[in-house]
Amino acid sequence: MKIYGLKTCDTCRKAQAALPGARLIDLREEPMDDSLRQAALAQFGAALVNTRSTTWRGLSEAARQDDPAQLLAAHPALMKRPLIVTDTGGMHLGWTPAVRSALGAAGGAA
Repeated sequence: MKIYGLKTCDTCRKAQAALPGARLIDLREEPMDDSLRQAALAQFGAALVNTRSTTWRGLSEAARQDDPAQLLAAHPALMKRPLIVTDTGGMHLGWTPAVRSALGAAGGAA
């Protein structure tokens, strides 16, 4: 299982602690490949872009109108976190009670 996020993100660390054997991939150090980004965008759409982040608030109005795939490629911290990819290819976004339940993670409350 892979957790895409930031190693400095508390929510990503909670997910990693609650999912033994999961690997945290810091998007600033190891960018997400285009095919995974496109698959995540196809599944989650606009929800993949965190419009409440400081990165989003720092963008100009013109930049905010860019294609989400381009925005996420240029600004990895703009992605809602964590994006969890299971060994079977399933994807989950965030660390909500529904995600924790789907993954069988008892701990790591948000």
